[in-house]
Amino acid sequence: MSTDAIIADNIKYNYGNIKAVKGITFSVKEGEIFGFLGPNGAGKSTTIKMLTGQISPKNGEIYVLGLDITKKSSKVQAQIGVCFESINLYEQMSAVENLKFFALLFGIKNLDAEKLLKRVGLKGREKDRVSTFSKGMKQRLMVARTLVNKPKILFLDEPTEGLDPTSAENIRNEIMKERDRGATVFLTTHDMLEADKLSDRVAFINEGEIVALDTPHDLKQKYGKRVLKAEIKTETGEFEVREIVMDDSHTGENVRMLFDKEKVETIHSEEASLEDIFIQITGRGLTG
Repeated sequence: MSTDAIIADNIKYNYGNIKAVKGITFSVKEGEIFGFLGPNGAGKSTTIKMLTGQISPKNGEIYVLGLDITKKSSKVQAQIGVCFESINLYEQMSAVENLKFFALLFGIKNLDAEKLLKRVGLKGREKDRVSTFSKGMKQRLMVARTLVNKPKILFLDEPTEGLDPTSAENIRNEIMKERDRGATVFLTTHDMLEADKLSDRVAFINEGEIVALDTPHDLKQKYGKRVLKAEIKTETGEFEVREIVMDDSHTGENVRMLFDKEKVETIHSEEASLEDIFIQITGRGLTG
């Protein structure tokens, strides 16, 4: 039976009079990829800082790997990996030197840095100065650095931000490998498609509050709708899209009428995305 790698109980945090996190409660199981999703200013980064011991909650309790993070932050931090959206690498060091220096902070002396760099697609650039790297390459190096101590929990904040599609897919595959290894992954992202692909469960946070928490499948079943989208050709030769709601008592009849009355060129099914559902619940998009 899975146990909880993270437990947050009614945690709050204020910046002066601004309530950044308003008493949220959730847990993350060992070996789970947990998507923590919301727009800028929703409270994602503040929550991560509390979970990783960088700041202490004003209220509530946090247990990470069974330890009270406010009392045992050093012990917890030795067992986790953190990749923030902001890049903080040593620019005048090489990629290998960056990883080996970071490894020494954990007391790791025989790190296979080249193997880690190969995993994130930086083979051949191991000895190049980081100052010569593109933003995307630096992001991949940040992900490699997160894996140095074989963490039990990975906290990943926008890990594929700014990456080309191939590099982003490579990083997603590495995240899945870490989950298969037994690591827990706490993932924050604006990319709802990425969250849908990777996450076992997702939490929507908006204005400091969790407004929904479930598996992507169950959220879609609860809030979304499945539709058939048909492209039809009109009498004037133009193309238009018709939409028919599925799982409705009239679906079959509506489809039959469509084919009887229209010239259907293409038809396919489509379900609501996590972003559609987020907008439905909160009334705002991820960039709003």
